[in-house]
Amino acid sequence: MTEDSAIDDRKRALELCPELNWIVSELEIYEALLRTWQKRINLVSGATLASVWTRHFADSAQIGAAFPGVFRWVDLGSGAGFPGLVTALLLRGRDDALVHLVESDQRKAAFLRAVSRETGAPVIVHVGRIEQELPSLMDKVDGISARALAPLPQLVAWSREFLCKGAVGVFLKGEEWRNELTALAPEGSFHTRSVVSRTNPAARLIAVAREFPADGQFAGEVRGE
Repeated sequence: MTEDSAIDDRKRALELCPELNWIVSELEIYEALLRTWQKRINLVSGATLASVWTRHFADSAQIGAAFPGVFRWVDLGSGAGFPGLVTALLLRGRDDALVHLVESDQRKAAFLRAVSRETGAPVIVHVGRIEQELPSLMDKVDGISARALAPLPQLVAWSREFLCKGAVGVFLKGEEWRNELTALAPEGSFHTRSVVSRTNPAARLIAVAREFPADGQFAGEVRGE
């Protein structure tokens, strides 16, 4: 990766998600830690390191941008912290903000804690399987997020009790998102909304809720797909 390409990637990310301009210094720390730890454990695909600002930071920033009124989140299968840690950094400074990061891999959990310490991200890292950790978080969160973790029906199954109590699920899905929505259709208990990804026009941000708020809380360009 050349210096020019890194600068171009960062510039494009800030153009796609202007919200990131508020946390540039924290993201610089995050990037440095990611590159250092990547040498020891596999946090992200090596091919994406050349475009870490657009592929990871900007992509993750869409979660909080779509629901700016949600300050308490649980992020499933956090891995290297996408999207949960970026969501937390964008909420940094709010007294009521907290993001719970659920990760079963001890080494990745250690990385998440390291980034949190160095950046001041308001997070709590939970080490364990999703189905074991979620019950303790009931009534403590208003949003559930995940990225590149599991098919939409499985994400909704994990999130069901939270969604039934009024939380919203917000999931970053790739180019096969239509198939996942079709698979979810027989569920019938929840409504879905989607918005075109800022970082990949073929991908979508899928929101799932029992009822969406009437106050315009969903800030994305809603599509009835």
